[in-house]
Amino acid sequence: MKMTRRTMVWGAAAAVLTLGLGAVALPDMVRAAAPAASAAVEVWKSAGCECCDGWVRHMRAAGFDVTVHTVDDMTPVKQAAGVPDELGSCHTARVGGYVLEGHVPAADVTRLLTERPQARGLSAPGMPQDAPGMDMGTGQPYQVVLFGGAGGPQVFARH
Repeated sequence: MKMTRRTMVWGAAAAVLTLGLGAVALPDMVRAAAPAASAAVEVWKSAGCECCDGWVRHMRAAGFDVTVHTVDDMTPVKQAAGVPDELGSCHTARVGGYVLEGHVPAADVTRLLTERPQARGLSAPGMPQDAPGMDMGTGQPYQVVLFGGAGGPQVFARH
């Protein structure tokens, strides 16, 4: 085929159209590939809580953008977030429309943001000794619970 100005213009137009159509799907592919990279996490914690600070470091190391709010009383925060008493822990966070209660591992948060289940959020109830931020190294297993969904609380991950 002879390269003329007309074939170059048509070729360029076809390329622009192809790239434009591909770009429509690109944001979803990027979000699915790396939800943590763009996820902003807001954390509410009590002053002086070193384990909460450890969890914040864990989340930042995993690529989350974390903002911390220090409060005197966590009870109203947990109530406003809809955290059941039996699933409570030391800090409460929000990310991507979900609630995170306690020392939920970053990998579980990434999975939550990828799968997007219909639920209020995740909790690592109590203070699991080997959860991120606690880091006791005891070898004791713990569970992360998905809560606020139609089926009631259920195990989301085992560690």
